[in-house]
Amino acid sequence: MRTLNERPDVIPLVAEVFREFGYEGASLSRITEKTGLGKGSLYHFFPGGKEDMAKAVLDEVGAWFEREVFAPLRDDAPEAAITRMWDTVISYFRSGRRICLVGAFALDGTRDRFADAISRYFVRWIASLRDALVRLGWDPADANQSAEEVVLGIQGALVLARATNDESLFVRTIDRLRLRLEPRKGAQRPRARRGA
Repeated sequence: MRTLNERPDVIPLVAEVFREFGYEGASLSRITEKTGLGKGSLYHFFPGGKEDMAKAVLDEVGAWFEREVFAPLRDDAPEAAITRMWDTVISYFRSGRRICLVGAFALDGTRDRFADAISRYFVRWIASLRDALVRLGWDPADANQSAEEVVLGIQGALVLARATNDESLFVRTIDRLRLRLEPRKGAQRPRARRGA
């Protein structure tokens, strides 16, 4: 049995169980088996049981993306922040081998139980990318549409790469999405409309 003294040490272990089995499939016995923690330890860290575990995992994922992706998109130089987003997404999702836990929760009955956290994750990602594109001079409506398409493309690529067992599909999709946001030689980026 592992010795883990802090709740933050346990959250990543529980997250991987949810990634493997989903919320419904992650029974307490599976969680204890996969984490090496006894039920008493789990309830010590998560008094609310499995729902408390899932909430902690979603909070941790949301905080990580806020720190590593969303805040840089909002606050840093936009071109550098967008480049960082691509690199971070490829690394975090292990080039398509790691599912998006928030996305997986959004697709099953878990969605209703954690609707606010799930919605907040996707809304913040789209808004943060849109803000970076607007700071690059994009028209706000075009920036919003492209940000939605990028997040949709990333999530869809994760599902399709897993479904087809083709990890290269995820990286190819990221490369295509990346090109969509880069200015083309001889072409101007969408510019903000004047007087509107």
